[in-house]
Amino acid sequence: MEREQDLYAPVKALLEAQGYTVKGEVGAADVVAIRGQEPPLVVELKLRFSLGLFHQAIARLSVSDTVYIAVPRPTGKTARRALKDNLALCRRLGLGLITVRADGRTEVQCDPGPYAPRKSKAKTARLLREFSRIKGDPNTGGTTRGGIVTGYRQDALICAAYLAEHGAARGAEIARATGVSRATQVMYSNHYGWFERAGQGIYTLTETGATERHAWPAPQLPAPARAADGAAPP
Repeated sequence: MEREQDLYAPVKALLEAQGYTVKGEVGAADVVAIRGQEPPLVVELKLRFSLGLFHQAIARLSVSDTVYIAVPRPTGKTARRALKDNLALCRRLGLGLITVRADGRTEVQCDPGPYAPRKSKAKTARLLREFSRIKGDPNTGGTTRGGIVTGYRQDALICAAYLAEHGAARGAEIARATGVSRATQVMYSNHYGWFERAGQGIYTLTETGATERHAWPAPQLPAPARAADGAAPP
């Protein structure tokens, strides 16, 4: 579809099939539909999602609680993801969403109405877990994802620092000395290519690890744990 006007006929047909009387370009609205004594139904037509489209639709909420936006149905993987994200935004704002296929078939993705998103306990737990794992505040908010320090990367950096200082070691030894409980898992999964096995359960630092670890802020290594009598733990 090349023009916003191309959306009008399919949207009008959809509403008329539901018993509405439909007129285009009424006041500031692209489409207004009336059915009996119900409040007016308003539709804003656009060829693509934009911030301006949502601004217009929100403005229409001052005249009716039943406001839709209508756009051509996006195609392609990226476009489908954008549709999902914009659908979530419509629900959050209390707007309806209509998509129109290239053949003129309409699909109501959601209707207007109050939205109460369900909280995900699992996502909240992951967020808090990652917050607690990150030592200090190594990242500047807004930094691109590829350049951030995660709790996992900090654990890898601590393991790499220990190996650089002490040479090949077992994961359990590193865990006791540094407090990184998942040291063996980090070195075994070797997500960054920093570690390699030097024997049964023993790991050493690769050349890549020896070089790349210096490109990241080094977390503060904790002091080695001591037993109650002052001797080093086994």
